[in-house]
Amino acid sequence: MHPVDSLPARRRRRFPFTGTLRGRITLVATAVTAACLLGLAVLGGRSLESLLLDSLDEDLANTVEPAARVVRAGELPAERPGLTVRVLDIAGNPVDGRGDRPLTAAAVRQLKAGLPVQTAGNPPVRWRGTVATAPDGSQRLVVAGAGLVGFTAALAGGANGLLLAAVVAAVVAGVVVWVAVGAALRPVGRMRRAVRRLAESERLPVPRTGDELQALARDFNHLLDRQEQAADRLRRFTGDAAHELRSPVASIRVQAEVAVANPDPDTAQEVLGDVLAESERLSALLDGLLALARSDAGELPPATPVELVTEARAAVGRLPADGPVVKVNAASPEVWAQANHAEVELVLDNLLRNAVRYARAQVVVSVLTARSVARVVVDDDGPGVAPEHRQRVFDRFYRVADDRARDSGGAGLGLALVAELVRRRGGRVAVGESPEG
Repeated sequence: MHPVDSLPARRRRRFPFTGTLRGRITLVATAVTAACLLGLAVLGGRSLESLLLDSLDEDLANTVEPAARVVRAGELPAERPGLTVRVLDIAGNPVDGRGDRPLTAAAVRQLKAGLPVQTAGNPPVRWRGTVATAPDGSQRLVVAGAGLVGFTAALAGGANGLLLAAVVAAVVAGVVVWVAVGAALRPVGRMRRAVRRLAESERLPVPRTGDELQALARDFNHLLDRQEQAADRLRRFTGDAAHELRSPVASIRVQAEVAVANPDPDTAQEVLGDVLAESERLSALLDGLLALARSDAGELPPATPVELVTEARAAVGRLPADGPVVKVNAASPEVWAQANHAEVELVLDNLLRNAVRYARAQVVVSVLTARSVARVVVDDDGPGVAPEHRQRVFDRFYRVADDRARDSGGAGLGLALVAELVRRRGGRVAVGESPEG
């Protein structure tokens, strides 16, 4: 017995030409054309039948009128080759002595009303009639009939001709569509071959066709640009992360080697303190990397109403008590925003930790609202950020002063995480001059 995963996959059966876009377009176009042409052929057959019957009715009417004039003169009309001319009384009984009653009572009523009548038989007979008054004052129904001997054959021939023309036209249309679609898709084939030959930094040649294919090639190149930029960011991020992780790990290793080489209790206590500080820094770095990875993965939690004034005061309460003074100013008792509670905590915590790290004595958090837009402004009386660095402070692992930031515990990820979380919620973040100093 074969294991389940070794059973051959059932092949999907496809009709001919359905495996390519060109074939599917051709089949659809041919089917639609054939359906339309067959419908036109049916309508044409009915129109042909109507035309033939109208022509026959006209011939019968041209026969009935002269025959009626003869009856009004008191004579019997003469027979005509291929036609039957009869004289009946008003009830439909023959008065010409030329045979039995040819018509039913219903047919007689229709003929007296001037309507054509077709009777069954082999062959069927088409009748037209008119009422004439004989010299003795009696009413006579003069009728003329023609057997539909060649009519059925002519109608069938015309219908078959129309059907054949429809089939031929559909086939011709299919061939034309096949050739036209092949010519239209030829640039796609060239694009496919070009894609297979593309190097990492190359781009797809954009055809100057002025149609959707040109737009597709342009959009594909934009996609390649974004992918290359994302790959570059990933390489830089990986390199920076490895560098940042290596520093605390190397420091912990050195401290451990010192502790092993110097078993003195005082030295061991000092080493353990340094190891703890480096471990905390490593933990913070890993937390930031994990948060950024989740953000890059597109995991966007659902938004709920979040009250920012309360969140700002809670973030202040989570700061160390021995740091600078942090005040919260609010334009109104409550300021609401559509966000995620955990994300708001991360944003406020990172902003406040950064401000407290560089503040001299005071940090002010202002929660403002204007035109249904909520704003959180964090001001500190620290040295500030030079204008040439303001555009890059939200980049990952970027530090204005590398050694100073590293010594104070920063990994260059806090503001990057703030910018990413705010951007995902449709907001923006910026650095400017603070009125505090």
